[in-house]
Amino acid sequence: MKKLFTILFATSLISVGSYGQFLKKLEDKIKDKTNQRIDQKTDKAVDKSLDKVDDAATIKPGSSNAPTNKTSTNTSAGASANRDTAQTPTAADFKTYSNYDFVPGNKILFEDNFVTDADGEFPAHWELQGGQGVINQYYGKPTLLITDGNAGWVMPRMKTKRYLNKEWTLEFDTYRNPAAYPIKIYLEDDSHHDIGHIDINNADITVNFSDANGDKFLTGNYPESLREENFFNKWHHIAIACKNKQVKVYVDQVRAVVVPDIYINIAAIGIGGIGGTDGPLAMTNARIADGAGMNMLGKKFTDTKIITHGINFDVNKAIIKPESMGTLNGIVQILKDNPEIKFEVGGYTDSDGDDASNLKLSQARADAVRIQLVSMGVDGGRLTAKGYGETKPISDNTLPEGKANNRRVEFVKK
Repeated sequence: MKKLFTILFATSLISVGSYGQFLKKLEDKIKDKTNQRIDQKTDKAVDKSLDKVDDAATIKPGSSNAPTNKTSTNTSAGASANRDTAQTPTAADFKTYSNYDFVPGNKILFEDNFVTDADGEFPAHWELQGGQGVINQYYGKPTLLITDGNAGWVMPRMKTKRYLNKEWTLEFDTYRNPAAYPIKIYLEDDSHHDIGHIDINNADITVNFSDANGDKFLTGNYPESLREENFFNKWHHIAIACKNKQVKVYVDQVRAVVVPDIYINIAAIGIGGIGGTDGPLAMTNARIADGAGMNMLGKKFTDTKIITHGINFDVNKAIIKPESMGTLNGIVQILKDNPEIKFEVGGYTDSDGDDASNLKLSQARADAVRIQLVSMGVDGGRLTAKGYGETKPISDNTLPEGKANNRRVEFVKK
């Protein structure tokens, strides 16, 4: 009782403003202590997984000391990036994605994260098909917002109107404002006709399309952790894979819908829906790729290397994003199926920025990939890591899609 009286008396001597500052300092101190304990536990876990190998010079996934390249817009050593830069993924995030099986196509046809577009303008690499759209910073990311239109929607600016083959993938990030309508992916056929759409709702995904067998309406529900209120006020990663007349739609770590058969060629896509200023449709980090993932699981590895574009990083950092787990899971399986093989993990950037910064960034990302694979059970003695920066491009660095293909992670047999 005496201690309580002392605390209350001391508190009464503090002005309202000073008391607020006192609480803020106390809160910050608690957060600092908590973060220090988390970092200590993470470091111990990584050290143990590396069998006490000294990795002080490497970058741990999610580490706050990951080097940045302030002069470059390089977003990934292996894929598109500038995923949610406001949040650093945790071990729990990677565990959530542990069964994720989406792997992007092996050749990027289009990619845009809007970092080169002026705020308040319409993005240069998109065509406005209806309504109104504008680039704004939105919850930590440069984002295309559809702010008007009963059917406000955009299409990527491509060299040809029919750019999708039988196998393709689409990815983008979306933020769901509770006041916004669901964002849609519009599907077009070879004749540039609308054949249906995919709706990303707050409790499920619906797929509506028409083909030679008539009209179809398919629905896939989210687990409780993603439904309704749990879906709002968050960034979500949307991924779609089309392969062998089959379409799979993912939201975050969940494969929500599988369309077993679609008897028509999807030749182009658009993104949009019902836009509004109070509840805009939000989209960023869009990527379209040819092909639909790796096809070598369960087979003996005979090639000299694997080129991947599915390992995503924070912009200019070596922080691996959880949606990379589809590709990482595939690599782990290949290593398990071929226990006699050793690999070099090679990180590559595009030519944006200076050579030295790109080389440093690519090395940090290669190190981060190696450490992540070791944490997933791979023997660290089978893997080395090397950054190559912007050297050895595999595509034209003057084109956006060429730069996207050059940002990659390679696994080279030693």
